[in-house]
Amino acid sequence: MRGERKIPGGSATLHGGKNGMSVDLQLAVLSDIHGNRWALEAVLLDIRRRGLKQTVNLGDCLFGPLDPVGTADLLMEMDIPTVCGNEDRIIFESDAAVSSTLDLVRGKLNSRQLQWLRSLPKAIAVFDDFFLCHGTPQSDLEYLLLRATEQGLRARTEAELENLLAATEQLCVLCGHDHTAGMRRLLNGKILVNPGSVGLQAYTDDAPHPHVVQAGDPKARYCILTQRTAERRVEFISLSYDHQSAAAAARANGRPDWAKRLETGRVGVGEKDEN
Repeated sequence: MRGERKIPGGSATLHGGKNGMSVDLQLAVLSDIHGNRWALEAVLLDIRRRGLKQTVNLGDCLFGPLDPVGTADLLMEMDIPTVCGNEDRIIFESDAAVSSTLDLVRGKLNSRQLQWLRSLPKAIAVFDDFFLCHGTPQSDLEYLLLRATEQGLRARTEAELENLLAATEQLCVLCGHDHTAGMRRLLNGKILVNPGSVGLQAYTDDAPHPHVVQAGDPKARYCILTQRTAERRVEFISLSYDHQSAAAAARANGRPDWAKRLETGRVGVGEKDEN
């Protein structure tokens, strides 16, 4: 399938580096929930079970034909560092392209939830060493670790990444947007981590070139970043959850394409996003 990118799992340990670490911590990193309350509940339960005290969220929180209200309530109650994704932005921007799913989400959210979305920063630095953004530091529409080309998705080069992060001082950059779990360590010592998607494991996009992202299964994704003295460890987590209920909500809200992807973690051959 053109531009297909599969999502890896597992963990990696990164030792030392020429930049120091100012704090020891364990950090749960979430991204791309897309209104999937069922997946978010499973992830939050796992975080509590592991005793993790710090969590961050990299955006695209509520957009999707699922449960934006329930998802918003959970996230607002948590009050964790959260950045605004491109599909958070379109919910409150007046010039966003019209779609049935956007109309659905806007119609369900109340003024308090919309104000919460509007208040989210485009990027934020936390715990001294961590920079949070949805896509790249410059744009919530660009992938950071990957690049969509006419030949499909490919990993960005070292030079591309150094250029995109030239103005970013923090040692660790946490990004989302492409729903693809992965990490890179640059020669200059910077660590780049994408936790994958909590709520949607397959999608298609035409910008800037047609491509497909799919995990190959319906499990929810997030990651745990552990920072201790002279090493950092990133563990990529995948969790089973009640994806059938999420798929049923998508069908009830007029998105059978989402329903199939929630059930399988795959995009059908030749399938395009519906409205």
